[in-house]
Order: sequence, then C-alpha cells, then structure tokens
Amino acid sequence: MTLSPPPHVDVVLPCLDEARALPWVLARIPAGWRAVVVDNGSTDGSAEIARALGATVVHEPRRGFGAACHAGLGAARADIVCFCDCDASLDPGLLVPFVRAIHAGDADLVLGRRRPRGRGAWPAHARAGNLALAHLLRRRTGLRLHDLGPLRAARREPLLALGLTDRRSGYPLQMVVRASDAGWRISERDVPYLPRTGASKVTGTWRGTWQAVRDMSRVLQEAPVGEGAAR
Repeated sequence: MTLSPPPHVDVVLPCLDEARALPWVLARIPAGWRAVVVDNGSTDGSAEIARALGATVVHEPRRGFGAACHAGLGAARADIVCFCDCDASLDPGLLVPFVRAIHAGDADLVLGRRRPRGRGAWPAHARAGNLALAHLLRRRTGLRLHDLGPLRAARREPLLALGLTDRRSGYPLQMVVRASDAGWRISERDVPYLPRTGASKVTGTWRGTWQAVRDMSRVLQEAPVGEGAAR
C-alpha cells in the first residue's frame, strides 16, 4: 500500500526572474503542500505569476541565494520544510519520498543527489566545483555525500535552531555542516537533474561558479557551533 505524504509541508522556492519556469515548477508541487516563492528582486513579473498560480509570495530585497532561502524558511509554518530551485531543473514532486523519510523518523535531513539528464543539464565547471566541495565536505564531516544540491527536506524548527548565517551561495553547505555537527542523520537520494529554464544566476559561468566555491569554502573553515544546534 502506498502511503500519501503528510499534508503539512512547505516548499521554499528561491526565485529571481523565473517567469518562464514558474508554471512548470508550481504545477508539480504535490497536492496539499504549500509553495512559498521567495522573490529576490525579480523584474520579469515572477511574483505576480507565482501569486496567480496559487503560491504564497515572500519578498526578500537582500540579494543572495541564502537570503532568499532563509526568508522562505522564516515564512514557513509547516512542520516539514523542503527546498527546491525554481528554474525547472528539479521536479518538486520528487520530494515526496524525502518527506516520507523525515515524517517516519528515518532521517533528519534528506538531500537530492543530482543525476544530469539531457545536454547542458550540468555545465562541466559547475560539476567540477560541486565535486571539489563534496570532497572537502566529506573530509570535514565524515559524511559520504556526493552533492550539495538544492533539493532537500527537514523539519522546520530544528532547521531554525541551526542558526544559519550565510546569505550567499554557502547557505546549502552551511546547513549540511551544522546539521552534521549537531548529530543529524543525513541521507542522500538520486534525483534527475534537467536543463534549467533561462540563465543560471549562480553557476552558469566560471565566474559564478568560482564565487559559489569561495562562499562555500568559507563555510568549511567555520569552527563547529557546539551543542547549541542540537536537534
């Protein structure tokens, strides 16, 4: 018997000029879940489109992937919070087994390991940067993870208790590092990774990838925050 996912789930979708991708993404939010689109300064009408399609829209004027994600986390009200890119590279419907694992108590944080599908889904420079950071993450935490992808799920209150401070590209990595330091059970699931709609704001160029790697490298140099982030 297939169990239906619990209804109280918020999906945080950081958004910067994703008008073309939003209809595809929002149509794939599982029934009963709430889409929280965090508009990070779009000029293409993304916020209006998201609102018209039934999403909750949060405005975060401070630019940065982490700023948008954390604003969405702050606006979330559900027990379980998911994160997904808003560029149609990842299907939010893939989060259903992630949520089941969290709801059942089998894991505290579930991450998506991206498996590229289609030409141009994952540029070589972006993949190289991700592999290097995943290697450094394994050395830092001992976790056997392969990806720092944005598709993930966890419980809201423990996430807030981690005290995440990065507001740039290092936010996803800081979440994993602090969760590991707090003794969380972290698992990884393969997910198909599709060519994104529109241009990437982070890793679409060598310069963007280098900036992301630099942001994340700073996170890896942080000292453990101690027992204050325990779940």
